[in-house]
Amino acid sequence: MIRKLGQLGIQRFPSVCPSTRLLRTSSAGRPSCAAGPGSRLLQPGCGTRGLTTIIREPSFVASSSVGLHKDADIPRLRLTQLHRPTSAEEQAFQQGLASCSSSRQVLRLLRSVEILSDTMAAAALHRVADLEQGGESLKDPAVLQNDTIRALCFQLEQDSGRLTDAGLVSALLACTRLFLDPWSTLMVRLVSESQERLDRGKMTVAELCTLGQAMLAVEGPGCVMLEQVMEDIQKLEPVQWSLSDLSAVYRLLQGGVGEDGKYRDLLNAMHTPALRLTSRMDPAAVSGLLSALVALNQTQAMPLVIGLCKQAVRHVPHFSDEELTLVVGALIYFGHSDHYFVEAMEKYVPTMAFVSNPETVTTVMQFFSRRNILSPTVFDAIAESFVYRADDYTTSQVARQIMAFGKLGYLPPNAGEVFRKVESILHTRFSHFQPRTLLNLLHACVLVFSSYFLQQLQEQGTGMDRIVLAQLTQLYMTVKLECPFYQGPKLLPKFCVKSFLTSGRSLETPVDVHLYNSVKNGLIELLGARAFFGSNVLTPYCYTLDVEIKLDEEGYVLTASQTDEVYKRVALCIDGSKRFTTNKRHLLGKEAIKQRHLRLLGYEVVQIPYYEFEELQSMTSVVEYLHQKIFPHTYRLSW
Repeated sequence: MIRKLGQLGIQRFPSVCPSTRLLRTSSAGRPSCAAGPGSRLLQPGCGTRGLTTIIREPSFVASSSVGLHKDADIPRLRLTQLHRPTSAEEQAFQQGLASCSSSRQVLRLLRSVEILSDTMAAAALHRVADLEQGGESLKDPAVLQNDTIRALCFQLEQDSGRLTDAGLVSALLACTRLFLDPWSTLMVRLVSESQERLDRGKMTVAELCTLGQAMLAVEGPGCVMLEQVMEDIQKLEPVQWSLSDLSAVYRLLQGGVGEDGKYRDLLNAMHTPALRLTSRMDPAAVSGLLSALVALNQTQAMPLVIGLCKQAVRHVPHFSDEELTLVVGALIYFGHSDHYFVEAMEKYVPTMAFVSNPETVTTVMQFFSRRNILSPTVFDAIAESFVYRADDYTTSQVARQIMAFGKLGYLPPNAGEVFRKVESILHTRFSHFQPRTLLNLLHACVLVFSSYFLQQLQEQGTGMDRIVLAQLTQLYMTVKLECPFYQGPKLLPKFCVKSFLTSGRSLETPVDVHLYNSVKNGLIELLGARAFFGSNVLTPYCYTLDVEIKLDEEGYVLTASQTDEVYKRVALCIDGSKRFTTNKRHLLGKEAIKQRHLRLLGYEVVQIPYYEFEELQSMTSVVEYLHQKIFPHTYRLSW
């Protein structure tokens, strides 16, 4: 029994993509102006869009093609099996559609074609939707009143039973993208016919996915018909699907069907064949699949992510801005980077930094920042483009790019120009910055902040958590230490923290326990007793010292508990690998500023980097190494 659309309770739901939504319904749940019984009209006054089909009584023969007659003032359509377009003719038509830059050109193309198959007719409607979509409505709703569009829709309505399965579901999806009233006769007939075909159980994977997207747009994830679509898809074997079939199912699940972990078993069954096909994926397939894996939170599918990243290396120069943004964003999400991908980006970024979409450039910077990868080639190119393009960036894009420089502690060759540009943007667009975005920007480039900024930060509804207060404290400390002539506002005590070292996100990286224990054993051997040095010492300046050694005026080591006669304090920074960028022995910004501040505060800073310490093979070599590091000018017989 055919389920009528009216029995499904049409609601307005978000669509698979921003371009797929329907006309709004009334508060009673019914369409605001559905066509009456037997009517073939979608009235022009229906919401903001309308469509009137042309009522004629053409003669039909069994067919699956739509013929467009050009010999009348108003185009007439008929179904015929005679002279069906060849595959070459269909391909030429599709190429013609792709070259159309306006709906008027699409309509002109339609009127120039002798024979039009149902799939060609649906493709024409999709192209009009591509060109006319403007958010949640059409840019020019009047396009639906064009005689050619009306004739085309009337023929699809009258002869839905004669359409192929592919043409039927594609036409239905196109109608949703054109915002047609779900209660119109056209939509009801297409849905009813689709239900009948679905009940036969003969649809292909691609056809099921197209129908699923259409019903997702019509009624949302809770649609009964959509559940039947998914039941049919699950009966099929993913290992037998083509690449296009796999991509279609991933898109359908991404669109909302796979929310809340639904169809987990289906996804797991799809990942393995998808991995085998990664070498055949073009840029659109790679970016689309990575985007779907992010939306579906498939963190367990890392082999597939790694395979897609390897394939992405080949496509880096060929990705569109939107595709590259999706790819890089996915790699950030999954926390993955590939040496060859980084090399490919290093070659590509200098060519795109001045011309690509600002969000793409920003996302690329975030990728290198999140993965702690310092690439002077990439950073220098983007720093140069920043000086010329930053006026067109959003405040978020400005902050995220500068934050990347700050996190990795890298100053590009044109640092002066970059920071002057930042200063200019702050001067002209200060009020446009969200308080926390501004804080992250200031913390990255260590600029002066004002009492107005603090007031705005307090007024933000989310409050001021500990990391925010820590950033404020470090900013103020930086200003006081490195700009002693500063006479601006002081940071009120209520904004200060006592320690920068916290669990989770922190302004200091905790010491590597294994490396610390090895250093500790060497220090005991060097100094003669554990009492002669302190560990994890919180200074009055918020920083935590891995190891502190106190010396008197003559250079003798004092016990860690002694507070009198302390002439010099030695701060040992036991720097494990997490305190450096992943691809170079370059300290992260937060570690470099810590050591700089400790020196300004009077500490003698001694760095013990992991890559030097790991080369030591014996306790004797460890002791000698520590002696040379801490007491380079002292001859040691014994302590």
